Amino acid sequence: MADKKRGANEPEPRPIIVKKIIVEGHGGHHGGAWKVAYADFVTAMMAFFLLMWLLGATTEKQRKGLADYFTPTLVQVKEGSAGSNGMFGGDSMTAKENYPTTGGQGNLAITIPRDASGTKDQGGKATKAADRAKFESIKKELEARMARRHGINKLRKNVRFTETREGLRIDLIDEADFAMFAMGTDRLLPQARELVDEVAKTIRTMPNPLIVRGHTDGLPYSSGQTMNNWMLSSARAEATRKALAASGIGNDRFARIEGVADREPFAKGDVYDPRNRRMSIILGWSRGASDSDPDGQADAETRAAIRERDNPLTLARSEAQKLDMGGTSLPSGAQLINPTAKGTSSKPGKH
Repeated sequence: MADKKRGANEPEPRPIIVKKIIVEGHGGHHGGAWKVAYADFVTAMMAFFLLMWLLGATTEKQRKGLADYFTPTLVQVKEGSAGSNGMFGGDSMTAKENYPTTGGQGNLAITIPRDASGTKDQGGKATKAADRAKFESIKKELEARMARRHGINKLRKNVRFTETREGLRIDLIDEADFAMFAMGTDRLLPQARELVDEVAKTIRTMPNPLIVRGHTDGLPYSSGQTMNNWMLSSARAEATRKALAASGIGNDRFARIEGVADREPFAKGDVYDPRNRRMSIILGWSRGASDSDPDGQADAETRAAIRERDNPLTLARSEAQKLDMGGTSLPSGAQLINPTAKGTSSKPGKH
């Protein structure tokens, strides 16, 4: 068909241009951007599972130590993050936390660890472990001293060592063939004085506090006597303190001097046993070690003593003895093994 003729004033038609763009269908799939994103995702998941494993495999104290380990770094960041060092140090006049202007480290969110280990009771554990090592060395040294000294080497069986919540308790125990004090008095016998002197020489170099505690048996004084077991045990504790002081123990070392009469018997099944008459010299724990019992575990003897103390029957018996003014007569049902012969004067039945 012939082309249509243009008019005189009709413009010339513009050519039609067709542009073809060929798109690579799988080109993006083989790029590297998705690999970076996937690597970041795997790293984050690995860190997450590592965190979950750490939370499950560590104790609360270990987690506290890990947290406190990073605390100093956080403090330094906080100290340097308040702005300029100008008039207000980067803070405003009405701000609640003005640590840049006072040189502090803030008062809201940062906690400084108590010690380098990160947990508050690690220092107490270390102190208690050091005390235990000292106690063991003292025990060995005292036993060696007694073995070398001819007069008292046979008294090693009368010395007992026990670790309690108060510290290392050294018991100097009476027996049927040995007594520390003259009968019914607070006068130390020569052998007992030598034994106390050896104890003093062993412990006088240590700074630990000392407790001296006197014990008696359950045999009361005869009727009409002004002395009783409370007074006797206290007087004997004071006499032992004087002997320790005379052997080089400073007065500032003594924390308590006390007498407990027959309330803490050594032989709990027999209050009249002569072994209940004893002196306890307790070398206390160092400062910070006495309250570092994280597991709350006391020794068996201490737990038994607490149960006995809180026993209702024991409390009732104690109240009955108080009404007896400290035990001026024999308990009901008690029988003397060697009663005083008729016609002789009444004497105390004590050692």
